[in-house]
Amino acid sequence: MGDSSSSSSTWHQVYLKLRFFSRIRRLLVNKASANKRCAPSSGQSADGRTTEMIVDQGERNESINHGGDDDDGGGILQRSVKGLHFGNLEEKAAAAREIKRLAGDDLRLRKLMADLGVIPPLVTMLGSEYTATHRRLAVQALIELANGTCTNKALMVEAGILPKLSESVRVEELAHHEFAQIVMLLSSLVNAQFPIDSSKILPLVLFMLESDSNNDTKILCLGTLYNLSTVIDNVGPLATNEVVETLLKLSSMKEASEKALATLGNLVVTSTGKKALESSSMVPECLINILSWDDKLKSQELSAYILMILAHQSSLQRTKMAAGGIVPILLQVALLGSPLARKRSLKLLQWFKDERQMKMGPHSGPQSRRLYISSSTNQEDVGEGKKLMKKMVQQSLYKNMETITRRANGDLDSNSKFKLLVVSSSSKSLPY
Repeated sequence: MGDSSSSSSTWHQVYLKLRFFSRIRRLLVNKASANKRCAPSSGQSADGRTTEMIVDQGERNESINHGGDDDDGGGILQRSVKGLHFGNLEEKAAAAREIKRLAGDDLRLRKLMADLGVIPPLVTMLGSEYTATHRRLAVQALIELANGTCTNKALMVEAGILPKLSESVRVEELAHHEFAQIVMLLSSLVNAQFPIDSSKILPLVLFMLESDSNNDTKILCLGTLYNLSTVIDNVGPLATNEVVETLLKLSSMKEASEKALATLGNLVVTSTGKKALESSSMVPECLINILSWDDKLKSQELSAYILMILAHQSSLQRTKMAAGGIVPILLQVALLGSPLARKRSLKLLQWFKDERQMKMGPHSGPQSRRLYISSSTNQEDVGEGKKLMKKMVQQSLYKNMETITRRANGDLDSNSKFKLLVVSSSSKSLPY
């Protein structure tokens, strides 16, 4: 099967080269025919000029009659393709610059350029044997060629662009933004079911996230991680401590929080991703803090979603969340958040309420149907959990009610709020 795909790729490259040389040959034949029509029948003209000189004059006349090949897109494209394949370093740089310009104009032109075989030489220009200028021009041209066409992206991957980028990214700090852009475009191939090796992309993305302080570059890298996380086969390589810690740190940046949290949301639904999040020292404090962002509703919704997945059927995670002060924040979101955030917050509050009732014993009704068989260590943990929950309820009661009262009655003075707090402070009326 591997031999078949390799043979198919080889034949495709041969086809592209044959098509390119066929067009070049046709162009030269057409020019030669036009020159013959302009030349005299004898080998020497009356004033001693050779036929070769007259042919050159005929080429200039033809250029004038047709408006000049160099002045139209077709002539520039032909010259650029030829320069990429056969030119020196200066001609290759000029060709990459022209291809970048032309490719930004028309999708059909981008596809035509790929048919003419411009992608492999551009990928080759990313190698260490070329200058920084060549590498940057090449990646800019490839970005334009990749826009809007999965075929061109696939040809880039087959031409070996990912290893080339991995070599160049460590020496081209000024081009990190362009590198991040082309990698994100290539990562979208996962949506077209094209096999792309995430192990070649992850080190590249993590390096740029750590070494580049540009927020735009970080967001592009997050876009790559999100694209990869949408495919279940990529969750394993992504669900590592390094990736999860990086995503949690970036989720605390408001500019990057939505994409980072969306990626974590794709990871947490798998057992591997959930374990990686549970083992992080930043969880749940980081997510609880994001839950309090009133000005970032989408981040609030995504944070509540991840907390729901972590808290589901996990008493340990709910205890950690309670110790982190999640209940008053959930109450605030349940009152003032978006419809989706309110729904998720109420669900979490219901779980905390059910757990509290279960731990209160007689206060929540007969418990004879439940049989607990546990070691002395587990009993001690349950006792600590009860103390922790009781302390949390006592500490948060007045703070919760004061927060709710203040938001609902902004014009009340402190004495009025205190009176209302006394009237409403019965533990039986708590919504959790």
